[in-house]
Amino acid sequence: MEVHHVTEAAETFTCNAFLAVGEETTLVDAGAWDGVVDEIRSHTDDVDTVVMTHQHGDHVAQLEAVVDAFDPDVYAYDDHPTGTHELADGDTVTIGGESFDVVYTPGHAEDHVSFVSESSLFSGDVVVHDDGAFDYGSFGRTDMAGQSRERLIESIRDLLEAMPEGVEHLYAGHGSVFHGDVRDVVETALERAEKREPKYPNE
Repeated sequence: MEVHHVTEAAETFTCNAFLAVGEETTLVDAGAWDGVVDEIRSHTDDVDTVVMTHQHGDHVAQLEAVVDAFDPDVYAYDDHPTGTHELADGDTVTIGGESFDVVYTPGHAEDHVSFVSESSLFSGDVVVHDDGAFDYGSFGRTDMAGQSRERLIESIRDLLEAMPEGVEHLYAGHGSVFHGDVRDVVETALERAEKREPKYPNE
């Protein structure tokens, strides 16, 4: 599985969108950058599936443009006008030809799911490697309406339980891609979240 960060060149606010090229070419989140379709086309002519971690605007703003361009199947936990398949906790999905378990991970968003395989984790916003708050092991914000720090903590614990040993690639919704001991990054994020301190000074 070859993974490309297709919103990396964006100069406007967006999530990280990842194109996994392989036996089944898959886009994980669509992002909010209006250049994403052209960037995808620089790597492939076809997108078989799109899988959504959640439906915040920075993750889905370009979804309809992607669907118009490539006509993929679209997998999401909650209904979306372009959705073709519903995801549920415990399902499996194919990303780039590799099998991933679907783990329901709300707290940052009620419809949030993460995708974990023997080697890789697409964590959306539940856990990120680095952001404006922490440089190694951070977690999604929970200070806005409909969000819950307590539920996020439970979700990170669920994610750790679902992760096999040896996961070494972390593709998160924000921040940098990480290669190494992903479990340590997730455990660090959990420790920080469990302190229940505000993630941002104005939170």
